[in-house]
Amino acid sequence: MLVEHPSSVTELASALPVTRSAVSQHLKVLKDARLVVDTPAGKHRIYRVDPDGLAALRADLDRFWIKTLAAYKEAVEQQPKE
Repeated sequence: MLVEHPSSVTELASALPVTRSAVSQHLKVLKDARLVVDTPAGKHRIYRVDPDGLAALRADLDRFWIKTLAAYKEAVEQQPKE
């Protein structure tokens, strides 16, 4: 949802089947992981996706899959042929 539209906890909770407290807890985890950032807007904080954090996650996942697929290829190629 935050990819499409930066939102407050209240806005997110109103569109989800969970409490505001649950949304806040999830956003804290995402913020600690540097996947979202927040900015003050009156009494609320507006959350949005952090493109830098998302890019770093994508780079880590790409590195993981490159290594994993290379190891799989090597294992398959080393198996005796029947």
